[in-house]
Amino acid sequence: MALATPLRRLLPVAAAAATAPDPAGPSSLNPRRVLSLRYGRLRSSLAASPEPRSRPLTASAAGGGRPTVLVTEKLGMAGLDLLRAFANVDCSYELTAEELRAKVSLVDALVVRSGTQVTREVFEAARGRLRVVGRAGVGIDNVDLQAATEAGCLVVNAPTANTVAAAEHAVALLASMARNVAQADASLKAGKWQRSKYIGVTLVGKTLAVLGFGKVGSEVARRAKGLGMDIIAHDPYAPVDRARAIGVDLVSFDEAISTADFISLHMPLTPSTEKLFNDETFAKMKKGVRIINVARGGLVDEEALLRALDNGTVAQAALDVFTEEPPPRDSKLVQHENVTVTPHLGASTTEAQEGVAIEIAEAVIGALKGDLAATAVNAPMVPAEVLSELSPYVVLAEKLGRLVVQLVAGGSGVKVVKVVYSSTRDPDDLDTRILRAMVTKGIVEPISSAFVNIVNADYVAKQRGLRIIEERILLDGSPEIPLDSIQVHLTNVESKFGGALSDAGDIKVEGKVKDGSPHLTLVGSFSVDVSLEGNLILCRQVDQPGVIGKVGSILGNMNVNVSFMSVGRTARGKQAIMAIGVDEEPEKEALKLIGDTSSVEEFVFLKL
Repeated sequence: MALATPLRRLLPVAAAAATAPDPAGPSSLNPRRVLSLRYGRLRSSLAASPEPRSRPLTASAAGGGRPTVLVTEKLGMAGLDLLRAFANVDCSYELTAEELRAKVSLVDALVVRSGTQVTREVFEAARGRLRVVGRAGVGIDNVDLQAATEAGCLVVNAPTANTVAAAEHAVALLASMARNVAQADASLKAGKWQRSKYIGVTLVGKTLAVLGFGKVGSEVARRAKGLGMDIIAHDPYAPVDRARAIGVDLVSFDEAISTADFISLHMPLTPSTEKLFNDETFAKMKKGVRIINVARGGLVDEEALLRALDNGTVAQAALDVFTEEPPPRDSKLVQHENVTVTPHLGASTTEAQEGVAIEIAEAVIGALKGDLAATAVNAPMVPAEVLSELSPYVVLAEKLGRLVVQLVAGGSGVKVVKVVYSSTRDPDDLDTRILRAMVTKGIVEPISSAFVNIVNADYVAKQRGLRIIEERILLDGSPEIPLDSIQVHLTNVESKFGGALSDAGDIKVEGKVKDGSPHLTLVGSFSVDVSLEGNLILCRQVDQPGVIGKVGSILGNMNVNVSFMSVGRTARGKQAIMAIGVDEEPEKEALKLIGDTSSVEEFVFLKL
């Protein structure tokens, strides 16, 4: 989804024109038609600007060239075409762990499926160059998210393109298992006619427990409702109203497994869900239960399932995934007569493969442009419309952070940062996570070698002992504009510019967005109004005639272009602060002359 230009600063690998979103969603068009439209529209966008502009942060960017994408597992041609229109693409399949570590330091993005293990060692080997990992599919258990976050590397997946395919496969296994389709097929092809042996069970009126009520789980529920089944579900994160909308009751885990006739697994594989279905779990189930797993093999203790099948607790199982893939040829579970198996076919439809390839290519390209992908899994999930609305404030937040940290006197460690948002909106209607991240970025990057973005901002702040406090000031008025102002306070630090100190002794600056551009509006207790562009000179002087002219003449004589100037004072004839925007950094001689000007009590030059 296209975002306003300033948001590309969040993931700065390469900046280029953003792609417009589809005017219609999948519900209003045939899925193949939607994919075709998205594919064609993105290709047209890339063709219009095939050589992305770049920021000198990575090896490829430093050379001003196209980014490089490494694809380690087979990807649909439609996705590869999109990637090749934007970047240099290296398709290297079946890499060893050592070969992957050797290659990853040469690329800006990595695209994998489930077979490539993207470990902490991979991120360390990337040496800061890798900015995006794209997982072509839903699960991300083969990617070390913590290591990615620490490295500031965005991880994106393709969660929607294969949703329908996975749900259809679950329902196919459900019906096939209930009617012994696979076993009867094998029997008949072996020359046997065993009608009485393969009597099945009806689905109408049976209770199906959907464990994991996300995208796939909810689609399975919709389809099973059409088969006349009663649906219950367990998912601690699923909204009750969404479940009720399709006639599903959310229940506890124990209630789900103890009352269901059929259980369909759609949970992610995490440390808490690994081997969740074990001897203890099976013992709580209704005798004769039937289980379908198209999620992750590691959810099920396969030895425990085999025992449950043998003792009749589980009547049948239908498995598309296994702990080890492919499973051993002599696997007793695979060979069990009451088990229906398929070789991880959940997403294996022509439409799904094409869709996954396009979806992951779009996400990776968007991230390389600097857009925050909607499918990011290790960054705050901020809706695209919110990102677009806050885009000018994103720039303001970073500028204020960069400005305020330069006001700290040498030797003063920044430990506490208070960010105050003034807004007419209710706090629940104002998502400030992205703004907090950008204040952190502005404060940390100028005084360290760290690379900070929305992915790792909180982690970087924590590692440096930086405490970020957020406060809200609720204003009266129309909530059309998200923010009136942002203030940044640094407490318990010394300032190299005394005029920036508030009455409470904090370094304090405030900014607003005016006509789409960030402006500095307050320094300490002094009101100013200067655009936060280029660089800034702050002068505190006695409020008397001629001082502004003298400083302006010095800059003019030194060929320094003044872009903005604003003066704020506490009272007539007392102290004033002059804020001067300049395009370039003045020579040391010019700065010395400003400092020597009568009535100028202090000044500071700030790079923005």
